[in-house]
Amino acid sequence: MVSAAKITRRNAWRYYVRGVAFGDGRRPVGQPLKDAQELAGLPPGRWMGLGLAALGLNAGSVVGERELELLYGELQHPDADRIERERLADGDSPQEARRATALGQPLDEIERRGAIPLLAFDFTFRAQASLIVLWALGDETVWRVIETAHERAIETTLRWLEEEVAEVRWSSGRKRAKPPGLVVAAFKHYENRDGFPLLHTHCLILNRAQRPDGSWYALDTRRLLRNVVAAGTLYTLTMTTEVCEELGLATVPREVTPGLRPVMEVAGVDQEFIDWSSTRRQRIEQALESITAQYVQDHGRLPDERARHGLGWWAAQDTRPAKKSPKRLEQLRAWWKVSALLRFGQEMVDGLLDRCRAAGAAIRARISPRVDTVLAAVDVAAIVYTVRRVFNRHHILAEARRHLLETLRGRAFPPGLDTYIADKALARHSRRLTVPQPGRRTPAPDQLTYTADFSWPTRWWIAGTDGRPPRESSRYERARLASLVLQNAIRDARIAPPARDGAPATAASATAHTGDHHHDQAATAPHAVDHPDRDAALTPAQRAAAVHAHQQAAMPEEYLEGRTTDPATWLRTPKNLARLAAFTQAAEARARTIADGAQPQQQAPDAVDATRQQHNTTQPDQDRGAGPHRAG
Repeated sequence: MVSAAKITRRNAWRYYVRGVAFGDGRRPVGQPLKDAQELAGLPPGRWMGLGLAALGLNAGSVVGERELELLYGELQHPDADRIERERLADGDSPQEARRATALGQPLDEIERRGAIPLLAFDFTFRAQASLIVLWALGDETVWRVIETAHERAIETTLRWLEEEVAEVRWSSGRKRAKPPGLVVAAFKHYENRDGFPLLHTHCLILNRAQRPDGSWYALDTRRLLRNVVAAGTLYTLTMTTEVCEELGLATVPREVTPGLRPVMEVAGVDQEFIDWSSTRRQRIEQALESITAQYVQDHGRLPDERARHGLGWWAAQDTRPAKKSPKRLEQLRAWWKVSALLRFGQEMVDGLLDRCRAAGAAIRARISPRVDTVLAAVDVAAIVYTVRRVFNRHHILAEARRHLLETLRGRAFPPGLDTYIADKALARHSRRLTVPQPGRRTPAPDQLTYTADFSWPTRWWIAGTDGRPPRESSRYERARLASLVLQNAIRDARIAPPARDGAPATAASATAHTGDHHHDQAATAPHAVDHPDRDAALTPAQRAAAVHAHQQAAMPEEYLEGRTTDPATWLRTPKNLARLAAFTQAAEARARTIADGAQPQQQAPDAVDATRQQHNTTQPDQDRGAGPHRAG
């Protein structure tokens, strides 16, 4: 995943120069950064990005302390000291010499206007918990494979930000241009503040880039921050795919919070190992319970999604330990191995990789390496629409990458497949809301807003476990239901027999053909375009059966836990049948009360919702198509 933070002038940059550059530790006062890193055994920072050439820096070279202070503390050229001496020797005034080294508008001019200058962004790339466990406890080969995949995924994500996202802006944002590249200082860390393994890299992205004429201006910060989630999904997808292909592993969904999106972790890494390495998360969750209870007491309701993020940040700050003295990686790996051996035993630790490979081989044997992009586009559009209603392209792109991660389970895929699925989801199943205004600048593609015309799924309630009360279905759970309804309709259309001349089409066939001919499998043969390597001799029924088996395999039984992927039969699970029996008994009791002449009591909200759900979701809405304008 990727998290982003802003670096400002008010001493925030000193935190990065003195702490982040020193392994998230506390560097002794007066000790040069290079000497402190060598004594502590820390890897030095490295320069990255295509914008280094304009500053005379080379990609991969070591980040110097003075260069770091000039760029990220003063927004000046990294060789500003030499440039100022030469300009002063040529007769320039100190003000002119200093202005010659500034990258864009000098900081003192910005501060005189009362503004707080934004110096840079901290994009922190963090590997998944299961990969961190394998990296910490694996042998030398596993350690190098995971760390190399981590570095390549960062390079891929930064290159995507440079090519697709980054823009410089001027004239109060009315003019924009694509810069030649970004200037990034990367610092790799190995541990969290508790000393447990946490492979992550801080990438400090300078808030300055060049215009086509060579002058330096600020980046479009709003555009950059809007794409953080899409960048995080690209990093996770790239790193996980490379590690799984190199080591023969696969991933499985792990539900961290009930009702929210599952996290894809390496199969075979038990939850006990993840809990062992995630000490910070355990303390945050404990603190979050009390903070959430106080929130409910103050507001009289549960926190929404935005409030949950804020409470989570609050809990993380309250449980954040003090800085420590960093240690060499060799010492850390030895301590991690001893800690794991004492907790799990020799057999569990030494057999971790073998168990992961065995679980990965079983998953790879039943998961197809191909992706049905027609169903993928439906899935992406339905989920994003149900969760957000109004969305942008970066939301669709992030969901397309999640779909590949959840469907392929660690298998490799053709480059650009995520972009292809996102474009199909926007073109076939979305409707643009942004209308260009005459005389105004044409909105950029990422500024366009979209919606869809899918039917809105009704809510339902999920019985509590372990003594917990029932909870309302989350947006993500309703989004999965809406997506599966559409996918099942498309499958039905693929296997439906062709209608005779003059005979009305079947309901399933009409569902697939309403409003869009792209879902006509026989006429347009989308598999010939979406999958050039797929056997074209297969009948639509055979292709649909293969796709259905592939989709079912992507949701294993250990994750379903009583749920069903068939929205037409979800009421027939044992838990829901028991709840419906209780509602039926309550309805019969009310009927007897009415027959006796007494006034009936108001029906319970849970019963009303369950009754509506029984009528509304027993069958998909066959009157609406699965095309881009109407779908059920």
